[in-house]
Amino acid sequence: MNNIGGLLIDLDGTLYHGGRMIPGADRLIEALRTAGIPFLFVTNNSSRTPASVAGHLRAMGIEAKPEEVCTSSLAAARYIAGESPGASVAILGEEGLVQACEEAGLTLVTENPQYVVQGIDRSFTYEALARASRWIREGARFVLTNPDLMLPSDDGVMPGAGTIGAAIEAASGVPPVVIGKPETHLVTYATSLLGIKPEEAVMIGDNMRTDIAAGANAGCRTVLVLTGLTTWENLEDYQKLTGVKPDEICADLAELMVLLSV
Repeated sequence: MNNIGGLLIDLDGTLYHGGRMIPGADRLIEALRTAGIPFLFVTNNSSRTPASVAGHLRAMGIEAKPEEVCTSSLAAARYIAGESPGASVAILGEEGLVQACEEAGLTLVTENPQYVVQGIDRSFTYEALARASRWIREGARFVLTNPDLMLPSDDGVMPGAGTIGAAIEAASGVPPVVIGKPETHLVTYATSLLGIKPEEAVMIGDNMRTDIAAGANAGCRTVLVLTGLTTWENLEDYQKLTGVKPDEICADLAELMVLLSV
């Protein structure tokens, strides 16, 4: 694969499963550094800070720095700051989203916000649903970090940010601006951090519905790795569902390294 301006690399299902590194992930990242190929870890996860994500990767043996992590919370905060610098925001989310909004210069409030920004919120309550939907009906903009309906946990799958967002949308009657994959805001923000155009980037991921769809929607080249959600058996169904096809398919990370010539 030639003329790579930078790589956007998904995390869960691509480099690890939960707390277990996928074989070859450490060698892949080390090889990219040696080859001087720019990359970012790009994740829909809105709860963790970049430092926390990098620490999780390092604990598994994958060398990572906070500045190499691009989360949906960072992209959501920058989206709002780009529209309305210093805007007042009510946050329904966790540490990663709070820190991202603070660092973007937004004003955190608990009443009459200009924006309601929502991610995964494991302390979400009926009262929070009532407040958020009222603010949105009264004119606050509704921004959703990521549309994931479910997320993996040690106890199986749990409701994700998209499930909470669906409740707020139902209660307010207003659909959100969605930042994370498969929408394009997260991808275009990541490419801007790398200083490249989307068409110069390669999106690498295991999920046809999020990673590959987002890359294709943004104009990136895409590489599907069969290390997680997508398999040879369900690939055709996912292609029909998403209406997109990956530019390249690799069975594992060793094949990916050959494709990238690293």
